[in-house]
Amino acid sequence: MAISDWPHNERPREKLLNKGARHLSDAELLAIFLRTGTMGKTAVDLARDLLTHNGSLRGLLNLNQQQFCEHPGLGDVKYAQLQAVLEIGRRYLYEGIERGEEMLSSDAVRRYLQSRMRHLQREVFCCLYLDTRHGVIACEDVFQGTIDCANIYPREVVKQALAHNAAAVIFAHNHPSGIAEPSEADKFITGKLVQALELVDIRVLDHMVVGDNEVVSFAEQGLL
Repeated sequence: MAISDWPHNERPREKLLNKGARHLSDAELLAIFLRTGTMGKTAVDLARDLLTHNGSLRGLLNLNQQQFCEHPGLGDVKYAQLQAVLEIGRRYLYEGIERGEEMLSSDAVRRYLQSRMRHLQREVFCCLYLDTRHGVIACEDVFQGTIDCANIYPREVVKQALAHNAAAVIFAHNHPSGIAEPSEADKFITGKLVQALELVDIRVLDHMVVGDNEVVSFAEQGLL
């Protein structure tokens, strides 16, 4: 049965408009994005198959272009549309922290960093550059590493912080393993960075480690 033949209040689009997006299942939300199904399958059926095959919504969203396009009913256009939607979400979260205050304790920072970093397959070290009121000046990926490490050079971090005229910084990096627990190497390099930035009067407010389902704060752990 086609979705157009379903009762009006059970159709995903109408349900979203009447009740709000939060009332829809993952499959229903994905079906609205897909718009059409395949031969013998509605968009909801196709969405359920995709979620089952990839384990979850996140599993589907993390596919690269080739993997995504291998699924029936998907292709380059859908992949481009999906990447655009994901980037819109990240930029929305970034606007939520831009020029904000009290960055150290902000849940918005955690949400933004998770959306930006937890899906990455390689370790990336990024820096939030903050002004004197702890508003965000910029967020940049400073170093990229292999599957489980990134080589961090304090001199380059200092150089970039000065270029942005930052008064303070928050560091963040992801653990592709999904485990957010700081390693001894993480603690060591953080100490080096703190020492280097102190010489130019720039404060390190925090270093956040992004895992699969959590973000661990050095400041909250008493490691700074």
